[in-house]
Amino acid sequence: MQKEQITWAVLGGGNGGQSIAAHLALLGFPVRIYDIASATIESIRSRGGIEVKGAVNGFGKLQLATTHIGEAIDGANIIMIVAPAVAHREIAVNCAAHLCDGQIIFLHPGATGGALEFNKILLDLKIDKAVTIAESNSLLYACRSQQPGVATIFAVKKELMVAALPATETKRVVTSLNTAFPQIHAGSNVMETSLGNPNAMMHPAPTLLNTSLIESQNEWLYYWDGITPSIGAFVEEMDKERLAVARAFGLKIPSLLQWYKIAYGVEAETLSETVKKNSAYAQVTGQKTLFTRYLLEDIPMGLVPMVSLGKMLGIDVPRMEAIVKLGELLIERNLTASGRTVENLGLSGMSVNQILAFLASGQRA
Repeated sequence: MQKEQITWAVLGGGNGGQSIAAHLALLGFPVRIYDIASATIESIRSRGGIEVKGAVNGFGKLQLATTHIGEAIDGANIIMIVAPAVAHREIAVNCAAHLCDGQIIFLHPGATGGALEFNKILLDLKIDKAVTIAESNSLLYACRSQQPGVATIFAVKKELMVAALPATETKRVVTSLNTAFPQIHAGSNVMETSLGNPNAMMHPAPTLLNTSLIESQNEWLYYWDGITPSIGAFVEEMDKERLAVARAFGLKIPSLLQWYKIAYGVEAETLSETVKKNSAYAQVTGQKTLFTRYLLEDIPMGLVPMVSLGKMLGIDVPRMEAIVKLGELLIERNLTASGRTVENLGLSGMSVNQILAFLASGQRA
């Protein structure tokens, strides 16, 4: 397919959604953007598109900016969902009736279990359209949107892993995505992309361990100030639990230190040293409240499913469990109850081999 023949629907008008929509438009694709925030959409509509700065520069003229999800996805070839993972369930329900055969639904990123959750919702709703669900392990950009219609891309990752459910569709999905993003490559299945989610490691633990700094209301840099040697060492040890869960599925995924070399081309002996060498993080400021997506999204949609998988497989994940519990106690919310688990992902009671067969074929035995 030529660029002008591939229509993209970007669902989400936040940092990532605006950055991606503008970039795609600058690359020559027909692009629509959807968001529930009418003020954001109206601002983009009045401008006629989105201005992007930084690693990508220019004005991306959009085909459509809308608050109606059906308008955005009607006839779109690729539906890219760039929204907090906590919104994936609602988006799945809202777009279900508008889907058409042959569409690719790309969760960018899927957090942990995104494609599995989306697939289960469509099954529960008895949607029989021949769509393919795919997910990435991370967002392609380090970016921020200062205001509706304006975004800054600090850096574009050198590589991004994507897999489809079923895995037999991954090659087709990656080929389609490569028309815009040649650095996208195939993962073996959506368990690899889900367990390859770096946000689950890099956001909850450092946030909680920097609570006093967050609540001081002082200005600080999340990665450069927040990932101290001790905090970095804790995250590295927690990362070993994630890798152990992956090994149980026969997956050899990169450690955090290896991932930074792959994604950003930076490396050092420790995580604390590594993030300080990453120029893309130079302007990423620290939050001033615990009530951000670093806890509200990355615990229930990142750590909780990893803990749930670990428990089902009999793998000890004490650091991940401790961070989940600490987060719940500090903000006084049951993040486990609202999170993704083997039960609500449709994996409960399945053996490793049964799960792998399902990920490959999309069919349950």
